[in-house]
Formats: sequence, structure tokens, C-alpha cells
Amino acid sequence: MNILAMDTAAAVLSVGLAANKNTWYFEADAGNRHSEILLPTVDMLLKNAGISLKNVDLVACMKGPGSFTGLRIAFAAAKGISLSSGCKIAAVPTFDCMAYPYTDRRGIIIPVLDAKKRAFFCALFKNGKRVSEDMDAEPRRIEEGIREADADSLSDVLLTGQDAALLLPQLSALSAVLPNRISLAKDLRRGFARELLVLAEAYIDDTALFAGPAYIRKSDAELSLT
Repeated sequence: MNILAMDTAAAVLSVGLAANKNTWYFEADAGNRHSEILLPTVDMLLKNAGISLKNVDLVACMKGPGSFTGLRIAFAAAKGISLSSGCKIAAVPTFDCMAYPYTDRRGIIIPVLDAKKRAFFCALFKNGKRVSEDMDAEPRRIEEGIREADADSLSDVLLTGQDAALLLPQLSALSAVLPNRISLAKDLRRGFARELLVLAEAYIDDTALFAGPAYIRKSDAELSLT
């Protein structure tokens, strides 16, 4: 199966293509330029692989959480590619991708994105399995979640994701125990198209063409109307 994966959920854009038993990958710390760079990057990878969009069987993107605009960019591109080529769509939960590299690691893994307003988007995984829903939470609630997931307070806690370093000192200040157990993953500021390529087939959804990103917080515009 030829799979195209696009991660525009956060600041680092990454695009991956698995085709003809080879993999091509591109990543850029693109800031607000995702919409400008994404499709030319897709075209470049297709040319490198010697195929066209008609040869793509599955296109994958992040389902969310993530940047409101970023998530929409990849979803819109995925839908356009699906409509033009007839391929299927897979929308993979963002934090499942971010936690995937640590599936075999014992302890608690917390993928983190800065949600602003003194809160973070995150989810808790323990021993390779998800143990919480996606959260939009202040550090105190995240610390409570750690205690709920690890009643014996014996597990190491690893923070990953591009904004993990922002959360670390705030969590450490809330508990006398956590500073001895909590650490940061390496290579925090990167994209997750590689993980999308691996997980995509498990998330094929025939309704994705008519769906959109999963937001766990209303946009500022929506909040202003309430």
C-alpha cells in the first residue's frame, strides 16, 4: 500500500511517503508557512518516488489536538487528494502518534502541546497504553492525572512533544516526588509523519471525507459568541 502522511498539527511540518517498499520523508520548522510548503513538498516526494497521486492508496493526517489552522490545512489537503485520486483517508489522533515511539517503554508518557492560557493539550499513556482522554488542562490537573494513573508513585514520567519543556518546571513545582521521576524526551521539536505512516492503516475511516479535525477547545472566535 502506498501511503502519504502529512503532519501539520504543530510548528514542525513533516510529510512522509511510503511507496514501492521505500520511504521518503521531509521535515521543516515551518512556523506559519504550512499552507505554503505542504503541497509542493507532497509533489516533491511523489516525484522522488516516481509515482503520482493516482498511485496513492491512503492519505493520512493528524486528527487532533493541535493548532486550529494547522489541523485544517492537512485535513483539507487530505480531502482534496482523496477526491482527486480516490484514495482512502486516515485521521490519526495526534497524541497516539507522539507516544508511539515509546510504546515499549515502561512508565508514563505524556505528549504535550502548549494550549496557551496557562493550559496544555496532552494525554497520558502508561506502559504503552493510553490511560486518559485528550486533555486541555492546567499543570495541577495534569499532576493529578499522573497520580491517578500511578497510585504507587513508582513509575518514571517522560514528557514528549514540542512544548514538553514548558510543562516540566511547572509540574516539578507541584510535587516533591515528581522532580526525581520526571524527564524530557530527546528531539522534542520534530514532526510525526513517520509515526503516521506506521499507524495510518489502523485508522482508515470511510466517513473521514465528511469529517474534520477533533478540537478539544473552542476557537477564540467561537468563545466570543458565547
